[in-house]
Amino acid sequence: MDEFKPCNLDYFPENILIDVLSYLSVRELVRAGRVCKRWKRLVKDQRLWRIVDLTAWKGVTSRILWLLLRQYLGCGLRCLRLRGLLLSARGGTFLSESWLKSLSTKCPRLTKLYLLHADLRGLPSCHLLPASLQVLELRGCELPREFFNQAPTSQDRAEATSSVGAQQQKRNQKGKGLASPSGIGIGRLVLNNVPSFTDQHLQSLTSWERLSRLELRDTFRVTANGLRSCAAKDGVCGVEGLSRLKFLEIGITGRQGYQLQMASLGLGAGWLGLEELSLGGKEVGPGLLCASRLKDLKCLCLWACTLSEMQIVRSCRMLRGLRRLEFLDVIFQPRQCPPVVEGEGEGEGEGGGDGDVGGGDGGDGGDAAREEQDNQEAEGGDNSNDENKPLDMNDPIPSLRRSLAVLLPSCTLVFTNCSVQISAD
Repeated sequence: MDEFKPCNLDYFPENILIDVLSYLSVRELVRAGRVCKRWKRLVKDQRLWRIVDLTAWKGVTSRILWLLLRQYLGCGLRCLRLRGLLLSARGGTFLSESWLKSLSTKCPRLTKLYLLHADLRGLPSCHLLPASLQVLELRGCELPREFFNQAPTSQDRAEATSSVGAQQQKRNQKGKGLASPSGIGIGRLVLNNVPSFTDQHLQSLTSWERLSRLELRDTFRVTANGLRSCAAKDGVCGVEGLSRLKFLEIGITGRQGYQLQMASLGLGAGWLGLEELSLGGKEVGPGLLCASRLKDLKCLCLWACTLSEMQIVRSCRMLRGLRRLEFLDVIFQPRQCPPVVEGEGEGEGEGGGDGDVGGGDGGDGGDAAREEQDNQEAEGGDNSNDENKPLDMNDPIPSLRRSLAVLLPSCTLVFTNCSVQISAD
C-alpha cells in the first residue's frame, strides 16, 4: 500500500517547481519563500526575477525596494517596472541615489526600466540610472529641468574623479563598451503624460548618441519650434540634431482645456534619416500637412483620430516612397458627394448670362469638378463593377484601399479596429 501514498510537492523536480512559481506575483513569491528552506532557495532562483513588475503593488516603499535588491534581484534581471509615490498620501523619497547605484552594480543586465507616477526631481540627472539601460519609459512622472543633460553635474564629476575614476578607466581598457562614451546607452525613450517635459528636455536629447526611438504621448509643453530645432538637418559640422532617430511618435489624446501646441508642425522643416512616423489624436491633422517634407519616410501610422478619404488621398500623393501605412483606432468619415443644383447645367449652357454670376458658378463648379476628378484619378477609373457603388457611398474603407493602391502601389495597408462614422442624415 506504500506505492499508493499521495505525493506532495517534495517529489517534483526543481525545474517544474520553478515553472509553477513563475506564475506568482512578486509579493506572493516573497511569501512563498517563507514556507521552508527549499522553497526559500528556489524563490531566489534568477529565472524567476527576469521580469519584475511592481506597479500592482501599491504599498511599495524604499524599504521594500532595498529588501528586494539585497535578497532577490540579481544578474538575471532584464526588465523592472516600478510605481512611485507621486499620487500617494504618504509621499517621501522613492528612488534614492544609493539604491540606483546598488541596482547598477547588482543588476548589470538590466535593459528596460518603466517608472509610473515617480517623482524624479530629487535626482540630479539620468546618469544615475543603470548604464546598461536600453529602454526607458516614464509615465506620469515629474522631471527636473536638467534631467536629460549630457554633461554630468558637479557632484557627479567629483564622485567620478575621487572614488570611481580608477574603476571607469579599467572598464574602458577592458573594452566592455555597453553604453555610449558619455554613459547613456538608451536607444528608446517613451514619455507618456509627462507634463514637466518641455522643449529644454527635448533639446538635451540631441546629445544622446544612441537614441533611435522617441515616443511623445500627451507631452503638452513640447512646441513646434522645439521640435523644429531638434530635427536632424545638415549643419556646419555634419548632421545636427537627433541624427540617429529612426522612429518618432507624437500624439495628443487627453486633457481637455490645454492649449494645443501642434508640435507636429515642426516636421515641416524636414528630418533627415527619419524612417517611421506615428501620429495620434490632435497631432494627425498638422502632421499630415508636413509629412511630405520627410524624404526618408517609409512607415506612417495614424491612430486615435477622425479622417476623411479626401484628406488621406491628398496627403499621400506626396509620399511616393511610403512602404507601410497603418490605421489604428481611426474613425473614417463617410464619403460625401457634391450637391447637384437644379438649373446649374442650363446656366452653364447659356453664353449671354451675367458675368459675375456666371463666374461664381464656374468657380464652384470647378472646385467640385476638381474634387471629382481627384477621386477618379485616385480610383484609377475602375468603375466596371456597379455593385460596389452603394457600398462605397457608405463605407470609405474599400474605396480608400483602391485609391491608395493606385497612388502607392508598393505600400502595405493595415486597418486595425477602424470604424465608419454614421451621420444623422
